Amino acid sequence: MLEPLGYKTKLANNFMAVSVAYLMNIFIPKSGEVSRGIILDKYEGVPFQKGFGTIISERVVDLLFLLFFTALALVIKFDVLYDYVIESIPPSLLYIIIFGIVLMGVSIPLYIKFSQSNINKKIKSFVIGLKEGVFSILKMKKKGAFLFHTFIIWGLYLLSFYTALHALPGTTNIPFGTIIITFVVGSFTFAFTNSGFGTYPAAVAGILTVFGVAKTVGVAFGWIVWISNISSIVFFGVLSLVILPIYNRKRLKL
Repeated sequence: MLEPLGYKTKLANNFMAVSVAYLMNIFIPKSGEVSRGIILDKYEGVPFQKGFGTIISERVVDLLFLLFFTALALVIKFDVLYDYVIESIPPSLLYIIIFGIVLMGVSIPLYIKFSQSNINKKIKSFVIGLKEGVFSILKMKKKGAFLFHTFIIWGLYLLSFYTALHALPGTTNIPFGTIIITFVVGSFTFAFTNSGFGTYPAAVAGILTVFGVAKTVGVAFGWIVWISNISSIVFFGVLSLVILPIYNRKRLKL
C-alpha cells in the first residue's frame, strides 16, 4: 500500500512496526495504529499522515472481513441463535430492542445528512475517510496481492483458533458453524475492549454454552486462546522494541 505513494519499506521494519502496534494496543486501545505510523516515519521516512492513512485502510478491510464472518455465522447457526434469543429474552424487551435498532437505523442517517453540529462534521469526515480507504485499495498497483494476503491472514487467524480447539477433549469435536460464531464473538472482544482481558474467555464460554459446551470447558478454552495470543504479542512486541534501534542504527546516524 505504501509503494504507490513512492515508499519502498523494509520487510523487517514493517514486521516490527506491526509487532509493536499489537503490543501497544494491549495497554492503550487503538494506540497501536499511531505507534506504527510513528515507527514507519522514524525508521523508513514515511510521513506519518500517509502511513497512518494506509493503516486505516487496512483496518477498514479487517472490519469488512469481520462483518463477513459475522454474517456467515448468523446464517449457519441462525436457528439455534433464534431459539436461544426467544427463550432468553422476554418478548416485550425483544420488541423494544428491535424498535430501538430500527429507530437508530433511521435517525442516524438523517442526523448525518442534515445536522450541522461539530460532532456530525467529525462523523462525516470519518465516514469519508473510511470510504476513501476502501476505494484506495482499488487504485493500488498490487490489489490482487493485497487481497490474497488479507485472505491468508484471516485464514491463519481462524486456523490458529481451530488448532487451539484440540487442546481440550471437550472442544475437539465442535462443529464448523459453532467454531465460526465463537471465533467472531472472540474477535469482537479483541476489537472493542482492551485486548479482551477477562472479557474474551467469558464471551467465548458464554457462546459455547449456547451450543452445549460446559461453561468450565469454555472458560478454560478461552483462556488458552487468549494467553497464547497475548504471550506471542508481548514476546514479538518487546523483541521488536529492542531490535528496531539496533537494526536501524546506521539510518539513525545519518
